[in-house]
Amino acid sequence: MLVQLAVVFSDYYWNVGELSRLFVEQETDRLASGIGNIGGEPAYQLPAGLKDRYGKPDTGYVARIRNADGRVIFASCDNECERHFLPADIRPPDFWLRTVTPGKPLTLVGGRAFAINGKNYFVDVASMGDPENVVSNVFWNEVREHMIVPMSILLVLVLGATLLSVHWALRPVHAAAIAADAIDPMDARSHLSVKGMPLEIAHLAEAVNRAFQRVGELMKSQKLLTTGIAHEVRTPLAAIKLELSRIDHLRARKAEADLDELAAFVGQLTALARLDSFDHGMFANVDLAQICTEVVEQLAPWVYQNNHTLELQVQTETTIVLGVETLLKDSIRNLIENAVKHTPTGTDIIVRVIARGVQVEDLSLANCSKDRQLPEHGDGLGIGLKIVQRIAALHGATFKQQQSRTGRLAEITFSKTAPYRAPETW
Repeated sequence: MLVQLAVVFSDYYWNVGELSRLFVEQETDRLASGIGNIGGEPAYQLPAGLKDRYGKPDTGYVARIRNADGRVIFASCDNECERHFLPADIRPPDFWLRTVTPGKPLTLVGGRAFAINGKNYFVDVASMGDPENVVSNVFWNEVREHMIVPMSILLVLVLGATLLSVHWALRPVHAAAIAADAIDPMDARSHLSVKGMPLEIAHLAEAVNRAFQRVGELMKSQKLLTTGIAHEVRTPLAAIKLELSRIDHLRARKAEADLDELAAFVGQLTALARLDSFDHGMFANVDLAQICTEVVEQLAPWVYQNNHTLELQVQTETTIVLGVETLLKDSIRNLIENAVKHTPTGTDIIVRVIARGVQVEDLSLANCSKDRQLPEHGDGLGIGLKIVQRIAALHGATFKQQQSRTGRLAEITFSKTAPYRAPETW
């Protein structure tokens, strides 16, 4: 638009002939606006904006207005009109122009014919050097009416269409930005879709997908490394325990028990590390009542062997949650084992399946008191309940413990129990 404005300005400024024509058209239009009728006879009143120009002598501008009969209804000149304008007894053309002195400032004579109220009028005008620089007004009026106004309207339309187009084109990008917050590098199905994206943005989305893929591969390699380390540690521990079993001494049995604790700690540490590299695409509908039944059946002999009791109670009809069966079994198993290890002999351990969760409570009536303190967050080595907490967090659930007069209650509460739907590609 700026270039076009410069071109139009240059073209009009150096085209004296066109400026002269526009000058005559503009001035005659203004003068003709004062023509009217009084009692059926033509009358004229000079417009307010032209009084200083045509209402005084020796201003450098003269004008004459005649009707179709040749009668003059307005004139700002006498001899000059006769010298410059066409004779009064000659019917002039609809438009005429004569340049008195070529170049600028404009020195010209011209006129136009008008039909007003069904009658014809002839308006003649002359400029002798254009002392008031009227040509500048002519020029800017032309630029404003024929360029600035239409181009401004076009600019609004173009900008509006461009903004709408860009907004529409970037809708997939906006959706991808929202989906990027939910990308899980450990979920093989989680990635940004490039469908409908502009080509340039699609390249960026593909780069993001590749970056998350590399993160997932790195975490999986960490899982393999952790598994390898745990395997290497278990082997010498097993060898040491085998050697100790050949020693018939009380201190050897104590060392065996310590090795068992260390082996359990290594196993739990490995399990905790594996959770960080867990593939979240394994989530599915699981039945809490079913997995609790299987865990209780599996651990019941061990619990009875340690002089405790174990009971399962299903107190709700809705037992389906979204999760990973193996991880949920591990969490319930850790809670039961923790209750067995940190309660006195004869404790009743109850596993309850409630609405949106599972509870594991130990009822130790023998040593209960108001002052009984809740054990530290963890088992003997501070890792068992940490695994339970991490598994709950992976499932979007909450894990909490509370102390009562009869024992301790551990509870995992899930936020949703609705049927599972496989996540769609973002």
